[in-house]
Amino acid sequence: MLAVKNLAAVMVMADQRVLLIDADMRKGHLHDSCGQISSGRLSDVLSGKLDPREVVRHSELENLSWLSRGSAPPNPSELLMQAKFTEFLEYLSENFDLVLIDTPPILAVTDAAIIGKRAGTTLMVVRFDVNTPKEVDIARTRLASAGVTLKGTILNAMEKKAANSYGYYGYYNYAYKTE
Repeated sequence: MLAVKNLAAVMVMADQRVLLIDADMRKGHLHDSCGQISSGRLSDVLSGKLDPREVVRHSELENLSWLSRGSAPPNPSELLMQAKFTEFLEYLSENFDLVLIDTPPILAVTDAAIIGKRAGTTLMVVRFDVNTPKEVDIARTRLASAGVTLKGTILNAMEKKAANSYGYYGYYNYAYKTE
């Protein structure tokens, strides 16, 4: 979730109206990091309990809004497969420049594949030194077999000491020659 929140903050700094959705209706915790409760949001809209215009919350960052997972439903995948989810995404796309959806891991449940089929772009967040190359490959294959095209990967939680040893992070030295 942190990688997606950071991406949302960067996009807000680029003058985009951004909505961040916590679509992990089983274990999502965006509401915790915003100091709010989870109920009354995504799952409640998809189950028809709330009107879509009532659920978006605004953060302290201008142009950044968010939507928590809602009440934990017994059937998150089924809710996401309904036409109501697609209609909700269309409504949100009309009101925001960018809608970022954080999903549960593709290796745990099918929700990411269901959402990925309806999203314009799919990125995979990979945690450094936690997700193995085999896991990343299996996740990519699962998305592809569901008809989802993976557009990129975000490497999260890179450790500075490891980054330095690989030469990806740290100080750059430039030398200018005069002629």
